[in-house]
Amino acid sequence: MSQIKARITDDMKASMKSGERTKLETIRLILAALKQREVDERIVLSDDQVVEAMTRMLKQRRDSIEQFTTANRMDLVAIEQAEVAVIQVYMPQQLSEAEIDAVVAEIMAETGAAGSKDMGKVMAPARARLAGKADMQLVSARVKAKLG
Repeated sequence: MSQIKARITDDMKASMKSGERTKLETIRLILAALKQREVDERIVLSDDQVVEAMTRMLKQRRDSIEQFTTANRMDLVAIEQAEVAVIQVYMPQQLSEAEIDAVVAEIMAETGAAGSKDMGKVMAPARARLAGKADMQLVSARVKAKLG
């Protein structure tokens, strides 16, 4: 079992004992998503795969927040934001913009990317290196700015 998944399971037990309903419900959602992926793919998830799954969950919730805000459903926005806060606890420390810029510059030097047509050359290795450590929309914006 991955260390992150073990930590989530331990936190679920602690939440049950302390009566933290919102945290408990969100942790159960996380564990259900992880279990579903393990069953579907017939594997035991590694820490990287757990982070990848939770990154996908965060993206879904951020998209929902945007849609609920547009629809003026602040009650649903609050629920989604609470879930985002719980999920982020288990994510690796996010890189700063300066650290992202450094990685992007390094990848550009390695690939020889020079113009906007080379965006794919930079994004593929950036996705591999920065998965779970940075918001890929921010990374994409930084790459566009550098290549731009």
